[in-house]
Amino acid sequence: MNKKLVFVTNNAHKLEEISQILGDKIDLLSLKDINCQEDIPETADTLEGNAFQKASYIHQKYGYDCFADDTGLEVEALNGEPGVFSARYAGSGHDSEANMQKLLQNLIGKTNRKAQFRTSICLIIDDKVHTFEGICKGIIIEEKRGETGFGYDPIFVPEGYENTFAELGNDIKNQISHRAKAVEALCTYLKNE
Repeated sequence: MNKKLVFVTNNAHKLEEISQILGDKIDLLSLKDINCQEDIPETADTLEGNAFQKASYIHQKYGYDCFADDTGLEVEALNGEPGVFSARYAGSGHDSEANMQKLLQNLIGKTNRKAQFRTSICLIIDDKVHTFEGICKGIIIEEKRGETGFGYDPIFVPEGYENTFAELGNDIKNQISHRAKAVEALCTYLKNE
């Protein structure tokens, strides 16, 4: 029988992405599956802090083994911005289009376009806390390209590629992305557990 794990997210894109990466090794449950309707706090000032905050909330309140992630886009020329504020860079509405426009605006005139996506995962299993990280380095291009993906995918070109995440498609993205690397570390841990 597969282990049940709650992935602490309401983001259908993330849930689908992680389900594809995990395959059939784990029975992945969503917040909807456990009837969690609350707005889980994300008030930490680091990705690691937010991931822990979300996972511990579900673990304490619902008693499930679970994991939560937080991901940020860190742009070198902007001192790591938007970072922990990536989803709400242009305001609290989680508006991807507005976030991309603000980022591109803030990069006007800057020649250094280096950036990295970083994912931090906090797993709480058998009352123990574990953290995993994945990083995908790349650059921010000057205008959007591609139709797939979400968030900043249309303006991020990963190292070693000429296409944006939004052009590469989910199959390739799920093999090379920051989230894929963090989830791979999580899966390796779970398999050896």
